[in-house]
Amino acid sequence: MNFGLTEEQDMIVSTVRDFVENEIYPHENLVEQTGQVPNEIAQDIKQKCIDLGFYACNFPEEVGGAGLNHLDFTLVERELGRGSMALNHFFGRPQNILMACEGEQIERYLLPAVRGERMDALAMTEPDAGSDVRGMKCTAVRAGGDWLVNGTKHFISGAEHADFVIVFIATGEDQTPKGPKKRITAFLVDRGTPGFTIRDGYKSVSHRGYKNMVLEFDDCRLPDAQVLGEVDGGFNVMNTWLYATRLTVATMSVGRARRCFDYALSYSAERKQFGQQIGKFQGVSFQIADMITEIDAADWLTLSAAWRLDQSLPANREIASAKLYATEMLARVTDTTLQIHGGMGLMDDYPIERFWRDARVERIWDGTSEIQRHIISRDLLRPLGA
Repeated sequence: MNFGLTEEQDMIVSTVRDFVENEIYPHENLVEQTGQVPNEIAQDIKQKCIDLGFYACNFPEEVGGAGLNHLDFTLVERELGRGSMALNHFFGRPQNILMACEGEQIERYLLPAVRGERMDALAMTEPDAGSDVRGMKCTAVRAGGDWLVNGTKHFISGAEHADFVIVFIATGEDQTPKGPKKRITAFLVDRGTPGFTIRDGYKSVSHRGYKNMVLEFDDCRLPDAQVLGEVDGGFNVMNTWLYATRLTVATMSVGRARRCFDYALSYSAERKQFGQQIGKFQGVSFQIADMITEIDAADWLTLSAAWRLDQSLPANREIASAKLYATEMLARVTDTTLQIHGGMGLMDDYPIERFWRDARVERIWDGTSEIQRHIISRDLLRPLGA
């Protein structure tokens, strides 16, 4: 096996890392202090990404994207993970699910999203339906040839900037031996549609400035033209296009862990106690060794899952393993880095306390650690009849 990166992949890594260091890092303190990304900064980042040729790099060339494969895109996301999520949101990566657009939807949603003319957001989670997607209560029923939507979505990232939202809604229910089973349909909903409201959500300790929004539907009427994919075919759309979102969380966790580790390594070599650098104490040096070992392990676990996708090999378990291990690794690395910095680690003079806070949500969104363990164990046990 060849574990090295190609010349082109090395260029991708260095280009994105330079972008993050030069265009993202300088604005991070402002976002932390205000909880906002000024529009002029957001648009500047977006335009520079477009000029660089990396906007919508996760889309194929035939629709105007850069055509990166899964492994290459994973490298992009890893480097973006080093920076503030609120800011690197504008290093545009529209939802791949838009590739399911058909007919007029292509000109109205897909192509403008790839060109950076319209921004999207994805909405599944509800107050009473997180990991249990089939438990959603937001419903769409037939009314006069259209769909009448009522209900609420929350924890919707990026919706404050979105021109339209891809929303998964219950459109029916089947009775099964295990109880009622919801049928789910994906809809494309434009901002400003009557009966559709986007409002501020909750204040989170993680990723300041990267807001979660609440979507409210009150007799919101949608025509069939807004259905993405087939009616009642929401799970097919999910399984076709959304399988790799967990991989994004994993690889961004690796990037953030490496940035955090750099602080721990430098501080261990510079900080002196009892007449010598603290890195010479076994209690610290062994922590440094453990951290880099875990980071490297998470990195290769993530890259190998992306490689499997590019080889058209089954990768559901491998992606779950990457998401589980990388996010829990990030928690350990940020906590250890803070411990090495001592009391200063909790002060906002360093970004350590931010990394520590930001790390917590990674084990929750896009499938909790418990859900990943369920996916992994199910994949192993089902073939044995268990």
